[in-house]
Amino acid sequence: MRYNTLGRTGLFVSEMCIGTMTFGQSGGPYAAASGVMQDEAEAILRRAFDAGINFIDTANVYAGGQSEEIVGRALSSLGISRKDVVLSTKFEHGTGSGPNDGGASRQHILHEVHGSLKRLGTNYIDLYQLHGFDPATSVEETLRTLDDLVRQGLVRYIGVSNWAAWQLATTLGHADRRGLERFQSYQGYYSLVGRDVEREIAPLLTAEGLRMLVFSPLAGSYLTGKYRGASEGRRATVPFPPVNEDRGAPLLDVVDSIAGRHDTTPAAIALAWLLHQKVVASVILGLKRIEQLEENLKAAEGKLSEDDLAALNAASALAPEYPGWMMASGEGPRRSLLDTGMMPKASRGAP
Repeated sequence: MRYNTLGRTGLFVSEMCIGTMTFGQSGGPYAAASGVMQDEAEAILRRAFDAGINFIDTANVYAGGQSEEIVGRALSSLGISRKDVVLSTKFEHGTGSGPNDGGASRQHILHEVHGSLKRLGTNYIDLYQLHGFDPATSVEETLRTLDDLVRQGLVRYIGVSNWAAWQLATTLGHADRRGLERFQSYQGYYSLVGRDVEREIAPLLTAEGLRMLVFSPLAGSYLTGKYRGASEGRRATVPFPPVNEDRGAPLLDVVDSIAGRHDTTPAAIALAWLLHQKVVASVILGLKRIEQLEENLKAAEGKLSEDDLAALNAASALAPEYPGWMMASGEGPRRSLLDTGMMPKASRGAP
């Protein structure tokens, strides 16, 4: 298992993280994506820690708080030292029916952080993340509250999830100007069949020194190939994240081919591709069975070749979009000069 720093911090997290949206029993449309109860969760976490994974991600809304409770009991039952695990959880989504039961206001944050601490059975949270953007609360109020939590020792680091690039850029500017705690991570969707973050978000993260925590790295198991042509299963009831089948089907053929050459699974190839992306700090694994963990761990065992990466990149490439295609055209000569130290032939002109 390899380890990466979280943003500009000195905190190292394993390149794979145990996601716990499956822990506990959810109701409604996400019921099929849950159902991992205490014994199964402890078996998954025990194997994960034995494999070198030190990172767990949860949220206050997963299964109505059951996920945090299961994680807290598991760490105690398994005898895992608190200092040896990086715990991340999230807030912002609604936890009740009242007008103040959601968002990123000081009132909601202070209420939710204490609830999460109690359910997790700990006195501090390593990474506290905004689960979404709250348009009703000023970013300064949110930042000052989170800064207070860090100064009080209740939270070590802060991050965001599912924000637009402009929202993150604006908030980082507020934090820098006011000397407030800075976001260190961005949790978002990224996969071979969903590379939209590469347009604006990934370049911003790289420029600002943040790292990405990837959820749904297999696109809701789509990249395992088991839903190819299927009309049943979890994606039939919860098609999350959405997948463009016209682009996804030929990509699956490429993934299958590379998996065959490496004598491994399509899932391992899809995860390995993500682990080659420099902006990625950790890939969050959504698991219901320990066998899935064993399969996913194979992605950390080896590296893809340059030819493998080129084939996967070509099969999953984003369609050109403005202003990207214009920027690529205009930056071409200067980019070539920066990368090679040589003037492009087309730019030398005639004597």
